[in-house]
Amino acid sequence: MIANLKHKTGEYQVDLAKPLDISIAMQGGGDNINAWYLDSPKIAPHKEGDFVGKVSLGASTNFNDIWFNPHSHVTHTECLGHITEDKYSINQELKKFFFLTEVITVAPEKQGTDSVISAKQLRYALGNKKPEAVVIRTIPNMASKKQRKYSNTNPPYMLKEAMDFLVSNEVLHILVDLPSVDKEKDGGALQSHRAFWNMDGIPRRNATITEFVFVENKIKDGRYLLNLQVAPFENDASPSRPVLFKILEE
Repeated sequence: MIANLKHKTGEYQVDLAKPLDISIAMQGGGDNINAWYLDSPKIAPHKEGDFVGKVSLGASTNFNDIWFNPHSHVTHTECLGHITEDKYSINQELKKFFFLTEVITVAPEKQGTDSVISAKQLRYALGNKKPEAVVIRTIPNMASKKQRKYSNTNPPYMLKEAMDFLVSNEVLHILVDLPSVDKEKDGGALQSHRAFWNMDGIPRRNATITEFVFVENKIKDGRYLLNLQVAPFENDASPSRPVLFKILEE
């Protein structure tokens, strides 16, 4: 199914029959991805009195309760409400769902005991391109990322200068395969979150950060159409399913 896309930068074609899902699904139990010192998510039949919501145990339907935190257990998209006293909901702030996107691959650099993504790396990867969204795949890139336990591991993160670079290039949506764009333990500074949402100026309410994506190695760096959909939660963040569509060569 070939669709024509008209954009301010030109006209493009995408094949909607070949979606590339870069989300990580949530499952109950210890094999799920995890961060921020929480227990594993739980998916279990609802129990109330003698009722157990499971067909194999005699119920008419499967009726599960689900316990999880979007920041810890699943691909999620967050708005500036993640770091503000005022309440902002991702369901209200994200009103457009298709964006021209660049997928880039970055090997985080060593900075002391940390691994970081710098402005220099982004500048090299993007060149003069100014996409609406950027998907960052870090290497090494193994399937084990989808079950990794990140708590107390000091995973790679983005320097504030990298976020400043993206903001200066009018990037509105950043997607990373990390638990956070900020250092795991930074005393609450959240410099990269704050920089991307321009919290020291006019806040960028239409900008989003998506964490815990997984970009398979078969997906090449380059330009894509991104469909960024979130579950309709009135919350600062929500589980999301970002899907890429390759821009066809002219």
